[in-house]
Amino acid sequence: MQHPATVSSVLAARLQAMPKAEIHVHIEGATDAETFYQLAQRHRVDLPANSLGEWKEYFEFRSFPHFIQVYTAAARCLQTPDDYKLIIERFFQRQSEQNIVYTEASLSASFLTQKFEDEAILDAIAAGLEAGRAKYGVRVNLIPDIAREIPDSQTRVLEFVLKGKERGLFIGLGVGGLEVGYPPELFTETFAQARQQGLRVVAHAGEVVGTRSIWGAVNSLQAERIGHGIRCLDDPQLVEVLRQRQIPLEVSPQSNYCLGVVGREQPHPIRQMVDAGLYCTVNSDDPAMFSTSLNNEYLTLASQGFSWEELWQFNLNTLAATFLSATEKAKYDAQWQAFLISTAM
Repeated sequence: MQHPATVSSVLAARLQAMPKAEIHVHIEGATDAETFYQLAQRHRVDLPANSLGEWKEYFEFRSFPHFIQVYTAAARCLQTPDDYKLIIERFFQRQSEQNIVYTEASLSASFLTQKFEDEAILDAIAAGLEAGRAKYGVRVNLIPDIAREIPDSQTRVLEFVLKGKERGLFIGLGVGGLEVGYPPELFTETFAQARQQGLRVVAHAGEVVGTRSIWGAVNSLQAERIGHGIRCLDDPQLVEVLRQRQIPLEVSPQSNYCLGVVGREQPHPIRQMVDAGLYCTVNSDDPAMFSTSLNNEYLTLASQGFSWEELWQFNLNTLAATFLSATEKAKYDAQWQAFLISTAM
């Protein structure tokens, strides 16, 4: 992946090297085409391609309907619990290669719970986390989410997530998937139960649907972070609430461009969000499917005029927005400050 031509090689190298955190990335959406192809071959799953080359070409993003087709085809390749062990372990590798030292990542629990017995998939997830930590030395915590287009799955998902929490595998509950027609209010009671049980709660909102979705995530779900949230700019009152409460927004520029939420010819509205005093973090969402990475997200913003100091602040924001304890955050912060001093430009 090439960085934008307007970004200096020195800045690009520094962004690659800086220790990073990420809080909005989907395990399935970070899995590359080759891994899905290997699983399809293993399980004899029919793909809309006759070779790895054709599958890689098909895998490249074209449009939102095509993205759904790719995601659906890829999900069919995940046939056994061990497949999840594999993609989780490879997720650690991908994060490590970008110097992402801490991640809070999503898993599509509505689909997991339809396919597998709880203990079998929890064992596989535990094995993937353990293998990834041992091999790559970075840390990943998981926040399974409810697919909002399958609202009937929410009770089952909460039960599953609470079992995983007891085993130290999950730290929270999210809601993602198709916004249109599935407002946050459908999940109010489940999120209340999750909070009562000690789970942290996050919600995708304000990506495709407008401000009403964000208001619902804030007021009905009491979400601690908002995934995307860029449509907040349509409502000055909402902007003020988000600013006053400093609710972190998990912004993913290339995802927004790919899905047509922001036009390719436009600078990303994260500049307006920052200028409005909003708490913004930078993330990659479904990086393999959008042909991006967290490094590329930072390079995208650098090419749009964000300075090193501003990009570093996004990284600090992300660390502060994690669900780590204050002690853990302080440990990472000390390491990051040492990096900053050692690479002063």
